[in-house]
Amino acid sequence: MKIAFFELEGWEEEIVKKELAPSTGSTSSLQAGSGQAGHEFQFVLGKAHEWGAAARDTEAMSIFVDSRVDGAVLDQFPQLKFIATRSTGFDHIDLAACKKRGITVSYVPGYGDNTVAEFAFGLILSLTRKIYRAIDQIKEAEDFSLRGLRGVDIKGKTIGVVGTGRIGREMITIAKGFGMNVLAYDPKQDDELAQSLGFTYVPLHDLLQQSDIVSLHVPYNEATHHLINLDNIRVMKRGSYLINTARGGVLETGALLFALREEILAGAGLDVLEEEGDIKDELKFLSEGKVEAGKLQTMLQEHALINMPNVLITPHNAFNSQEALMRILKITIENIAAYANGKPQNVVQ
Repeated sequence: MKIAFFELEGWEEEIVKKELAPSTGSTSSLQAGSGQAGHEFQFVLGKAHEWGAAARDTEAMSIFVDSRVDGAVLDQFPQLKFIATRSTGFDHIDLAACKKRGITVSYVPGYGDNTVAEFAFGLILSLTRKIYRAIDQIKEAEDFSLRGLRGVDIKGKTIGVVGTGRIGREMITIAKGFGMNVLAYDPKQDDELAQSLGFTYVPLHDLLQQSDIVSLHVPYNEATHHLINLDNIRVMKRGSYLINTARGGVLETGALLFALREEILAGAGLDVLEEEGDIKDELKFLSEGKVEAGKLQTMLQEHALINMPNVLITPHNAFNSQEALMRILKITIENIAAYANGKPQNVVQ
């Protein structure tokens, strides 16, 4: 099987060769190598949607979240039968287009539950105790004044966890360790989990209204698009904080900007943005010709957020620990091997 790997780091390439083709010799990036397992590898530094038609005989590809795979990209890979995304989310893949072409898509169902939750709490503490601002003040101005740096404790406060899947459960466990009260919202309630971890399920409106901190941990799909929006963000507790390490589209950017300007929110921590792909490469976005007004407006709003002192934005980094990357790679290799053996696993569709 001819497999193209996109956005891999060098150390990952060696593990792929060893695990999928134990006797494969070393090959440099952007070159193919054949292994005894019958696979041919292509390691590409760039993203799948930038690769063009140079690999039209590719039968399988492994991608990351920055590779956007839609119908136009799939047209560049007419022999493609399998996509293994090295992520839990798969909103960067046009599943309908894949289904139409008979392409199987696998994902990594869980790799960094504690990893993302720990990062989310890093954002919470950085906001509530103004850690970033304090560090920046000393580095930029060598100013050791405490003016404007008084924070708030999180012990005894209420955190609202939106989504009680793997990461949400880790959030709840960590929050209990900090002595926090926990409310949760999920369309599929797990009463046994609530009892064992000691939290309470409530409607989303009540969670927003009662929580000092709200943290989002839901996948992005039609049901969760703008789950937090201009209508319900207004009911959030004045002086609360909003954390998003899930997907940008779960949170309406304009609504967040409104809540910050109206001082409904004291701050926000964002590891994801609604137009994340385009804001990373604005020059390409603006040079493509027809610019969608809605996207452009959102990008301008995101720039406003970047410049706000009570907003912390990180570059989709919550997953990025060495341990989590090893787990991602291990499961991806298993997904590829399972497909090659005719028994696909962790299939999206």
